[in-house]
Parts: sequence; C-alpha cells; structure tokens
Amino acid sequence: MNALTSEPEGAPPGAAETADAEDPLGSADATPTRSRTAQSATATPLVIRVVGAPTRVVVTVAGTGEVLQQGVLNTGEARQYDKAPLQVVAADGGSVEVLIYGRQQPRAPAGERKSWFVPAKGSRQG
Repeated sequence: MNALTSEPEGAPPGAAETADAEDPLGSADATPTRSRTAQSATATPLVIRVVGAPTRVVVTVAGTGEVLQQGVLNTGEARQYDKAPLQVVAADGGSVEVLIYGRQQPRAPAGERKSWFVPAKGSRQG
C-alpha cells in the first residue's frame, strides 16, 4: 500500500502533492481514485478555509441574497458549497484560502476585506 506521501505507481514525480492540493478538505473517503478526487475538487463551486487568524465570513446566494454563512470562522475551519452563483466576503481576506471550481484565488493583504464571486457552473470563467 502506498503511504499518503508516496508517489502512486507509474505517476510522475510530484503527483502526490498535486492530488493533495486538489482535495482541499482532505476528505477521508475510502481511497478515492485520482480522477475522482480531481473531478470533485474542480466540480465544487466553493471551498473556503481559514489559514490565518479567525475572521468573519459571509456567503450569500447571488441574486436571491439567501445567507448560507454569516459569522466568524476559526483557524483551520473550512466550508464547502455545492451550489452557485455565490458572493463571498471575508473581513480579513488574508486569512482565508478560497478555491473556486478547484482554482485557488488570490488572497488580500493581511487585515484587508476581500470579496469573491462564484459564477454558476454554465457561466464559469477561467
């Protein structure tokens, strides 16, 4: 059995790190296949994780204003949202790591408010 940090047989060097980066929540699924892991990470509209100081985060459904998250997320906390379009605002945009359809988004300087827009899947940009 391969350890989590070892390369899968026949995989190019660095493949294990790529697979870890594509699974932003470190899911504990029973050994998912590489393609399933990559598909689930890129198919998820939004993953937000606090990597710095705790910060207030608001996630709303764009267009309706329905509030999905409003409050402080602590260091190490993560949230995943499976619907879009979404509007995301973090009081400290330097404290959060945001993945939109599996792509890491630029962070703000520490202490600066930052917002992100998650388009509906059919209107995805990038």
